[in-house]
Amino acid sequence: MKTIDSLGELRGRRVLVRADLNVPLDGTTITDDGRIRAALPTLTRLVEAGARVAVISHLGRPKGAPEEKYSLRPVVGRLGELLGQEVAFASDTVGASAQETVAALGDGQVAVLENLRFNPGETAKQDQERLAFAQELAALGDAFVSDGFGVVHRKQASVYELATLLPAAAGELVLREVDSLRRVTESPERPFVVVLGGAKVADKLAVIDNLLGRADRILIGGGMAYTFQKALGFEIGQSLLDETKLDVVREYMERAKANGVELVLPVDTVVAPEFAPDAPATVVPADQIPADQEGMDIGPETARLFGEKITDAATVFWNGPMGVFEFDTFAAGTRSVAETLSRASGYTVVGGGDSASAVRNLGFDESLFSHISTGGGASLELIEGKDLPGISILEEDAA
Repeated sequence: MKTIDSLGELRGRRVLVRADLNVPLDGTTITDDGRIRAALPTLTRLVEAGARVAVISHLGRPKGAPEEKYSLRPVVGRLGELLGQEVAFASDTVGASAQETVAALGDGQVAVLENLRFNPGETAKQDQERLAFAQELAALGDAFVSDGFGVVHRKQASVYELATLLPAAAGELVLREVDSLRRVTESPERPFVVVLGGAKVADKLAVIDNLLGRADRILIGGGMAYTFQKALGFEIGQSLLDETKLDVVREYMERAKANGVELVLPVDTVVAPEFAPDAPATVVPADQIPADQEGMDIGPETARLFGEKITDAATVFWNGPMGVFEFDTFAAGTRSVAETLSRASGYTVVGGGDSASAVRNLGFDESLFSHISTGGGASLELIEGKDLPGISILEEDAA
C-alpha cells in the first residue's frame, strides 16, 4: 500500500483524511474516545507536515439526511483537546459550510466536516451515486489519506471511490491494523490461540472456517458457545441458540479434530433466570443448565481453563466477550481473558468491536496488548481472508 510518504510535499496542500470517529455517545457526551485517539498519529503527522487537514467521518446510522443526534459536533472539541489546537467544524459535508471551512484553513490546521452519512451518496448502492458524491468530496482536497479502518470493508464513497479520484495513501492506523491482523493470519508464531465470544455464532463461522487450518487452539465462549454445547447434546436451558447452525457447528468440530486443532468449550457456566444486571447468578456445569435459566458468562473453572490455554501462546487473537460484560455480575469471564492476555508474553491482538470496548470499560491499560483493533467487522473480515474494498483500492494504486 502507498504510504503518506508517497504523497510528497504536503505543506499548504489540502488533505482529506477518512477517519473513523464513530464514537459512542450518551447524548452529546463521548463515552469512549478510543477511535479519536487512534486517529491522532496520522493527523499529528499531517499537521506537523504543514498540511491543511479536512477530516471526514460518519457517526451512527442516519438515513442519508441530517439528524442532530448523529452530528459529529461533539467529537470536534475532544479532537481539539487531543491535538492541542482548535479544530474547525463544517455544518455540512460538501456544501457552502464545508467549502468555506476548508478554504479558511491555514498550514497545519484541522477541520472536521459533518457526518458523511447525512448525504445519501455516501452509502448508495448505485456506483454512479457514490462516485458523484466522491467527486464533490474530492473537489475539497488535493490528496486523500484513508485512515478509517473500521469502514474499509465497506464499498462507500469516502472509502473506495474517493481513493480513485485523488492521490491516495494509507494512514498510520490502517497500515498498523493491516500489518497486525495479517501477522496473525499469515505468519503467526506458535502456539497460535484464537479466543472467540460474542452473542451470535453466525457472526464468527467464517472466522472459524478460515482458522481451522491455521490455529493450534480455538477457545469458544460467550453466547455463541451454547450452539456448540447444544450440538454436543447438552442441556442449555434458555441460553442463546442458533438452531440453523447446529449441523455446521458439528462439521466444524469434526474438522477441528481431523486437523489436530484443539477446540475448547466452557466446562461451567454462570446462569441467571433473566437478562438483568441484578439477576441472581449461579454457577452450574456447562452440560447441566437448568431449563428455566440462561447462560450469562463462562464460569470460574472455564476462566481458569482458558487462562491455561492462552498463557503459553506465542500469538493470540481475541474477538468477542465471554459474557454480558456490561453487567458487573457477569463480567468476570471477560475480565479474566483480558487479564490473561494483558500478562501474556506473546503477540496479542484484540479484534475490535465489543472486545475493544470491554478492555477499555473494564479499566485495562491498552499498552499491555500488542494491538487493539478499531474495527470489529473489518478486523473479522480480514481474519476471514476476505477482500476489503478500502484496502484493495490502495493496494491497486500502489501496484
